[in-house]
Amino acid sequence: MRPRRPEPFSIARHGGLGATDGLHSASAVGVLTLAVWLAFGVHAAEKNGSLDEQFLGVWPAPPAAPRVAYVGSISGPGDLGIRPSSWNRFANLVTGGDRGKEQLVKPFGIALDEADNLCLTDTGNARVWFFDRTLKTCQHWDKVGRLTFVSPVAVAKRKGIFYVADSALQKLVAFDGKGKLRFEIAKELERPSGLTIAGERLYVADTAAHRVVIFDLRGKFLSKFGRRGVGPGEFNFPTHLAAGPNGRVCVTDSMNSRIQMFDAAGQFQHGMGSVGDGSGHFSRPKGVAVDGFGHVYVVDALFDNFQIFDPQGRFLLSVGAAGSGPGEFWLPTGIAIGRDHLIYVADGYNRRVQVFKYLAKP
Repeated sequence: MRPRRPEPFSIARHGGLGATDGLHSASAVGVLTLAVWLAFGVHAAEKNGSLDEQFLGVWPAPPAAPRVAYVGSISGPGDLGIRPSSWNRFANLVTGGDRGKEQLVKPFGIALDEADNLCLTDTGNARVWFFDRTLKTCQHWDKVGRLTFVSPVAVAKRKGIFYVADSALQKLVAFDGKGKLRFEIAKELERPSGLTIAGERLYVADTAAHRVVIFDLRGKFLSKFGRRGVGPGEFNFPTHLAAGPNGRVCVTDSMNSRIQMFDAAGQFQHGMGSVGDGSGHFSRPKGVAVDGFGHVYVVDALFDNFQIFDPQGRFLLSVGAAGSGPGEFWLPTGIAIGRDHLIYVADGYNRRVQVFKYLAKP
């Protein structure tokens, strides 16, 4: 039986999420999120009902001022306005195939590049995806060079290079947009699971070794920190990473049911959360992300939601519930946040990425 999920929380009035921004009515939020949806090209998840009805999902519930709104979902390239090329359409006509129209199977890892283009790993078909919002194109790779992905669980991209952690191969793989393998890293890693880039450093969560390993962007080993334990700076199966705007690195310390914060060198700063079934606690924390205001977002796979904390670790808001409708999740994992305040959540067993919008002003 799953633990009880956190109840909706009235946001404290400190920092960006607690600030009053004048968005007090559901109708105002519906207009705003519809405009965002039209500009971004995301298709709504529901098949029935009007668009206005679909864009009334906001958190917290009225009469509190809304801070997060549901925008839509992505199940494949078509949901981003990306259509098959002329060649693929012809090939599909001849063969009856679906080239260019493939759908997500079990999205797991998620990241954004410098231009907020979407990068995904799909463990359901051992595939890495890249969606270019500006060019309205997508690419995907099942293999690079002679290396075939088995369980790609995390991805990051910087300066045109993709970095992928494959936990089954026990490797980190780097390749370019043409699918050319640049390098592999196996040494220093036992079971890589999470990735993030901060500055010119690549941080890798090594779950089996209970530590975080730091490389430069050319694959050179720099340092590592952490060991198994329950104390500050110790881990019990770390799984996901995120870099904050101030250079801090967030680590999901999964089996200790907490998030730990470190500086760029790996020095412990503070933690947030603990095991429990109420707001501000975790059951199975997974993906973690930090927005431009320093708020920390944490996905919980068993609570089927994501929770938001202020930079000091104080709980602000929970978003989501179990299910398959808009704003509902089934074992979610990764999360990423763009500079435009769009929030992407890998909703694995619902075979989609859900998109939300942070509404409050700083």
